[in-house]
Amino acid sequence: MPTARISVHVTPRATREEILGFEEDALRVRVTAPPARDRANRALERLLARRLDLRPSAVRVVSGHTVRRKVVEVEGLEEAEVRSRLGGD
Repeated sequence: MPTARISVHVTPRATREEILGFEEDALRVRVTAPPARDRANRALERLLARRLDLRPSAVRVVSGHTVRRKVVEVEGLEEAEVRSRLGGD
């Protein structure tokens, strides 16, 4: 099964959840959840799973749990397909 890893820059506590697209090799995403207790990470995973039309468990933060720059692993898609579905390259 293909697995993609993408770099994501997350802005927590935003007024709305949105995917802004790729900028300098990182996907920029805003989530409404606060960073406390892993809430922003979970919100990021749910948002990406919805946009990629995958089950929630197929998307997970694998690095950068406590910082804004994260690495997210997506099971079931190649990186090119992830970028295409999220509005990049």
